[in-house]
Amino acid sequence: MLSLNKISSNNLIEEEVKIRGGYPLSSRVLSTIFSFLDTVWIFFSGFVTFSIVIGGNLVSNDKYLFSVCFIWLTFFFLGRYAGIYTFSTILAPLTNLPKLAVVCLTSFMLLLAVAFSLKVSEDFSRIWMYSFGISVFFLIVLSRLAAFVIINYLANSGICTRNVVIVGAGRQTERLLKQLETEKPAINNVVGIFDDRIGRVGPKIGGHLLRGNLDALIKFVRNNHVDDIIVALPWNADERQMQIVSRLRELPAHVHLVSDLVGFRFPYQPSPNHFGGAPMIEVVNSPLSGFKIVVKALEDRILGTLALIAFLPVFLIVAAAIRIESKGPILFKQKRYGYNNKVFEIYKFRSMYHDDEKKDVTVQATKQDRRITKVGNFIRKTSLDELPQLFNVVGGSMSLVGPRPHAVDHNEEYSELIDGYFARHKVKPGITGWAQVKGYRGETDTLEKMEARVNYDTYYVENWSLFFDLQILAMTVFVGFVNKNAY
Repeated sequence: MLSLNKISSNNLIEEEVKIRGGYPLSSRVLSTIFSFLDTVWIFFSGFVTFSIVIGGNLVSNDKYLFSVCFIWLTFFFLGRYAGIYTFSTILAPLTNLPKLAVVCLTSFMLLLAVAFSLKVSEDFSRIWMYSFGISVFFLIVLSRLAAFVIINYLANSGICTRNVVIVGAGRQTERLLKQLETEKPAINNVVGIFDDRIGRVGPKIGGHLLRGNLDALIKFVRNNHVDDIIVALPWNADERQMQIVSRLRELPAHVHLVSDLVGFRFPYQPSPNHFGGAPMIEVVNSPLSGFKIVVKALEDRILGTLALIAFLPVFLIVAAAIRIESKGPILFKQKRYGYNNKVFEIYKFRSMYHDDEKKDVTVQATKQDRRITKVGNFIRKTSLDELPQLFNVVGGSMSLVGPRPHAVDHNEEYSELIDGYFARHKVKPGITGWAQVKGYRGETDTLEKMEARVNYDTYYVENWSLFFDLQILAMTVFVGFVNKNAY
């Protein structure tokens, strides 16, 4: 829980608010989980009913095994078409009971139709067919009911909730708040409402205190965990919405546009999202959400640990060489901006002569820089100076692949000069990145070079995938370790 109780310089009205961590549910994650569970129940029912009714092992009987596989494939595709894996359907099992029944019955009717057309229907036990169908239906319904109870408990406990921020303090927000209050389970936790017209509206809307303007919102999201930002403004204010969304693109959160008032008055087909069917569209997708977070974390922990073990002899050799050549610490530590603009400490092998004097301004290394030692010159050209960042990766402050982190003062300087600069911080910084393997490594002595690097970083952020990361790692082996721009 975050305790806030004063007014800051950027109009952020601060009060006590519950900022929950936990594991935010999403429609994609929940759909995948229930697709897997339905697969389990279908095959479990097929095996158990075959063992009881027919006897023996289902795997040894090709016709019955084919039937179970046919039901699984048909149920899955019909279910997708019928929408039984949408967020709203999963969280309303009793309301959508007829939909589940139709999908299940249709799947078995299609199996019978195939059996009749192939003239093999007489080879199947009708008792097994009925037992299989009934058991599948009841197991799926019971799993949905159990899931509803569990998710409701987790939501009420704050374990599975999404922290939501709303932009706008008009009637759209009032309608939206009323709709969110009626949803069960209550997975959406509204943690703040912001509006640039803070002096003309408020101080409260729908029982929620108006917290501040857009600058206050950005500061709030960077200091707290926020999953979704909903822009609830009249659609005729399109220019204002465009300006707001362009600024929100730099934040690691999903951004949605809620429908104008007319969207709440007429019937509509709700999008399969986690807002209980509220009429809205997603305009900015968080690059790493749902299962992608898990995939990225496993990639960093597993490959990072293996790399640490593999490069241990190199660590020892480089450390000894640094110690022999010059006095000072083996490791160089520096503050850098990381994920969501949070400052962290990066590790490198020291490549320059040690200087106890603290510098307010970071000076980039240049060609034939006299500060660089002989060992430092070698490890910088071969990128061996970056190896200690594997400790950052395993510790969770960095990734193997991502935008390279810049010194704090450089970050602040370039953010004023380059639009969309902070979009780089929607993911963790990396040891290597798309910009680096494309040649934008080393000194950035012109604004054009930094803009090009930022463009590559932004492309990476918006197009992340595991395959993309593996591609960059492979390219790093061939072009990243030795580079003419590194000095």
